[in-house]
Amino acid sequence: MLTPSRRQTLVALAGLCVGPLALAETWPSKPIKIIVPFPAGGATDAIARLVAERLGPRLGQAVIIENKPGAATVIGMDMVAKSAADGYTLLVSGASSFTVIPALRTKLPFDMAKAFAPVSLLVNAPLVVLTSSAKPYLKLADFLAQAKANPKALTYSTFGAGSAPHLVGEMLAYEAHVDIEPVPYKGSAEALIGVMRGDVDIGVDTLSAASPQIKAGKLRVLAVATGKRSSFLPDTPGMDELRLPNASFEAFYAVAAPAATPPAVLSRLTKEINEIMLQSDMREKCTQLAMEVVAQGPDTLRAVMKHETDKLRELGLRIKISLD
Repeated sequence: MLTPSRRQTLVALAGLCVGPLALAETWPSKPIKIIVPFPAGGATDAIARLVAERLGPRLGQAVIIENKPGAATVIGMDMVAKSAADGYTLLVSGASSFTVIPALRTKLPFDMAKAFAPVSLLVNAPLVVLTSSAKPYLKLADFLAQAKANPKALTYSTFGAGSAPHLVGEMLAYEAHVDIEPVPYKGSAEALIGVMRGDVDIGVDTLSAASPQIKAGKLRVLAVATGKRSSFLPDTPGMDELRLPNASFEAFYAVAAPAATPPAVLSRLTKEINEIMLQSDMREKCTQLAMEVVAQGPDTLRAVMKHETDKLRELGLRIKISLD
């Protein structure tokens, strides 16, 4: 015969087992929130909204974007990490969140490896080094020559310490043996305005975010910040070709959820999101945004995160970059 305490223990254990299953069967029963840890208007926001507007009808619920910028994406990340693991709060962000932060910051309000469950690797998005069309720099070598001749006089825009532009700027300075000064902005939209106005000498941003102003003739591309040339800019050299290989940065956008989200919910999210990404209209939209569709699941995203985090951590130690 079961004692009362034994019976209570078994009931509690049964509840733990049934809970996630019941949630998976009824999910989603209310709107889903996607946290974007950047201001509205940048490339991260654009890809998140493209996913949200197509995911909602497939799930039969509204999918709402909430922009939570700050602390180099840590504010938004922490919000997701501490949310209920029920499939109703997701993170859409880029490599800044998934690789730079865990590689170069040890003091975080969450444990990256334990706080998030990878859902989908959405797209790759080349970064570019930009300048105002009014500036005298026609190629990256022109800027670097001026920087060598005038230490600390030239500037570059970032989205704050730990953002991809900040990291690329630091790696570029180290590789080229120049001393340039970062100027932080709240996000991509403000940083691009600063570059266009000539408030800073160069900026680093996704080709996606900068494309309209490049096409309008307000911005000039000096280099692709990835290793090789991009198919979107076949006439623009990459960092390998410029003999600055350690200044390259592989940018991507991905989806994650709180770590304890039920596997069945995660699996449904991966399936729906990857099917969305592979639709012809979505591919066309991403191409227009200078993004290459990847649409791979959690295993691929987890492997990319580990590889890039390990690489950036080693590089950070070598060139003494720490974001703590």
